[in-house]
Amino acid sequence: MDLRQLQYFVAAAKAEHFTRASRQLNVAQSALSSAIKSLEEELRTQLFVRSTRKVRLTLAGKAFLEKAVVVLDAAEDARQTVHDVTHSNGGKLSIGTVQGLPAFLDLPALLAEFHDLYGRVEVRLIQGGADHLLEKLRKGIIDLAFLPVTEPTSSIVTTMVACEDLVLICAVDHPAAALNNITLPAISQFLFVDFQPDWGTRKLIDDAFHSAGLTRKTAFEVSDLNTLFDLVSRGLGIALVPESVAHSYGPTISIRNVSQVEICWEVIVARLPGELPEAAPTRFLTLLETKRQASHER
Repeated sequence: MDLRQLQYFVAAAKAEHFTRASRQLNVAQSALSSAIKSLEEELRTQLFVRSTRKVRLTLAGKAFLEKAVVVLDAAEDARQTVHDVTHSNGGKLSIGTVQGLPAFLDLPALLAEFHDLYGRVEVRLIQGGADHLLEKLRKGIIDLAFLPVTEPTSSIVTTMVACEDLVLICAVDHPAAALNNITLPAISQFLFVDFQPDWGTRKLIDDAFHSAGLTRKTAFEVSDLNTLFDLVSRGLGIALVPESVAHSYGPTISIRNVSQVEICWEVIVARLPGELPEAAPTRFLTLLETKRQASHER
């Protein structure tokens, strides 16, 4: 039994005539008759009562027609799904991202543009720490992950998408705002507001202080930028954030460059090696690269 036999059978059943059905299908009547005969032999029952004028279904034929239509509809749905994934604008896209992406990498805007182009793609976005996202990536739960630069590994393919210096932010009346020179030793005396361990820029900042042989006290550990900025603007601590993120907040904070050390917030997009399982992630990466090139040309 194959789909062609089912297609011929359904056409003949609906037309109630072999000749008419063969014309609709654009096949020879002998081919249609042979296919239906083979089907009846396989099922070991007669599906049609034949006459010189027309054919009609037997009881077995009526029961079989209902199931045959379901099978053909399912096959067509499967074909359409494959077509959407590989040629059209369907499929699925799962993205993971850490907190605090630089403002010039506007992921929500990028996703909105992607949705305008490929409205039938089912998009899923999750936030988490770098280790958490890498685990999901390796397990195939997400297709792509936006992360800080991580140690190279053969199990992950990465592409640099953003690079930006970190700057100090503090309340306008905070003692740090009055410092003549913002260095790591100078600001290590103040309380910090920072992300939770393994979130956002936290590891990058911890590593910078550790490399300088300094310790700092993180009094507030948060999981989102708004809370970080609110705490800083109220004078409860200072923070180091990407420069474009700092300038996007507003006038209630002081922004100072850090001297004598470069702390760069480098963001990569990571994926598993080899061909991506669906077309949607590839299309998203193409759009991302197009936007990056346009940004560099401006």
